[in-house]
Amino acid sequence: MPRTLKEIEAYLHAHIPIASAMEVQVVACGEKGVTLTAPLAANVNHRATVFGGSASAVAILAAWTWMHFSLRDADMNCRIVIQRNQMEYLLPIDGDFSVQCDGLSGPNFGKAVRTLRRYGKARATLTAKLLLKDKIVARFSGDYVAVLLA
Repeated sequence: MPRTLKEIEAYLHAHIPIASAMEVQVVACGEKGVTLTAPLAANVNHRATVFGGSASAVAILAAWTWMHFSLRDADMNCRIVIQRNQMEYLLPIDGDFSVQCDGLSGPNFGKAVRTLRRYGKARATLTAKLLLKDKIVARFSGDYVAVLLA
């Protein structure tokens, strides 16, 4: 299982190819959350700002990454998919940006793990904020479903 940030980044690039195309980098990944960065150049639109789909994809990936590695650390072998998501774009993103997902609180994560063990699947809502130079430029909320694999 990947442990260093570079190993986690390589895992994402190998298993989720859009992460490589968007030049996503892993800045932090741990119990308390995940932070990913992406450059404007690889995600630019015709207005010289980040393409909305790229911003959404990096946010989805940040929350998925937290869920994936948190469940793996809890010895839960799961398939994780996004069920629905919502983005709120507050300001144009006209530079390299980051996405911070704080993950679930300890009690909420514990409940998800117990639900997975009991029913073989669980749902969780994760949020993230998109930042440009430490200013919040967008907010993300996504519902994820984890299914326990045999």
